[in-house]
Amino acid sequence: MSGTDESADEDALFVLSAVLLTPAQFPSVLGDDFPEACAALGLEPYDRGYGLVLGQDGTGARWTVAVDDVSLVAVAIAAWDCGMEYDLSPDERTVVAAVPGWPLALAVAAPGIPAPHDPDPEPDEEADGARPSLAPPDTTTWGPAQRRLGADEIALQWEAWRAQFDHEDEPQRAGTGTDTDTGAEAAEDADPVAADNEDGARGAEGGGREILHDGIRRVLKELHGYLESSPPLGRVRSGFAAAGARMLRADGPGWSLVARTDDIAYILLDDEPNEVLPVGRGPELPKLLEALDRIAVRPS
Repeated sequence: MSGTDESADEDALFVLSAVLLTPAQFPSVLGDDFPEACAALGLEPYDRGYGLVLGQDGTGARWTVAVDDVSLVAVAIAAWDCGMEYDLSPDERTVVAAVPGWPLALAVAAPGIPAPHDPDPEPDEEADGARPSLAPPDTTTWGPAQRRLGADEIALQWEAWRAQFDHEDEPQRAGTGTDTDTGAEAAEDADPVAADNEDGARGAEGGGREILHDGIRRVLKELHGYLESSPPLGRVRSGFAAAGARMLRADGPGWSLVARTDDIAYILLDDEPNEVLPVGRGPELPKLLEALDRIAVRPS
C-alpha cells in the first residue's frame, strides 16, 4: 500500500502473514477453483497467480494486498515455514489491489497500533456501495467454505484419518455419516463412513455392501465428467504425498474430494453437514485418481 508523505505512517502495511493465490494453491475459502477465488477479491484470473499479503495499516485496519510478485511471497512463506525470519516488503509497483479485511483468521496482530478492525469505507464508496470487507467463514455453520476447509484439513491430517478408517471393524452403510465439527475442525473428531463408489470401490479392502450414497454417485459422475471436458482452472489440484504418491484435492458445485493416488478418497457434501464419506479403493478408484492426477494443476 502506498501513500503520500503525510499519510505514510497510516498507509504503511505491517505484514502479519501471506498466502499464495495460484491455480495450484489458493485459499479454498474463496472458491471451488482459481477463477472463483480471484473473483472473490475482484482480481483477474492471471495464470501466474498472485501473492496475498495480510496485514494492518497504521490505524490497525485489516488489509489483504494482492501482489504480482508471486516468487517473493513464496520465498517468504517457505522461510517462515522453516522458522526463519523474513522481511516481506513487496515493492509498491507490484501491488495489484488492496482489499479490506482478511479471508483467513489470524491469531496475531501488529504491536503498537490499534487492534485489528475493518477499515471505514471511503466517502465515494459509501455512495456507490463499498465492497464488503473480507472475513473468515463462520465456524458455527456449514456451507461451501466450511466444506472446502474440512477437505483441506483431512489432506493435512491424512495419516490420522487413514488410521481411523483402518480401525473400523467393517465398512458401514453409506449415508449414515457421523457428525463432524465445522470447516477446518471437521477432521478432528469425525468417525468416517465407508462408502462404495459407483464403479465398485468397496471399503478399504474392496469388500462391503453394494450400497452407494446418492451424493457420492453424483460426485463420481462429475469427476468422470472432468476427464471428458476440462474443468475450470484449479478445480483439480495435485500435491506431494509420502512414498511417491500424490495428494489430490478436487471441488465442484456442492462437494469436495480429497484422496491419495495410492489409497482411498473422502468426500464432503454441502447437503450432508459435518459428515465425511470415505470411498473405498476397490478396482476402479485407482484408475479415476490416476486420471485426475494427469489433468490436475501442480505447484511449480
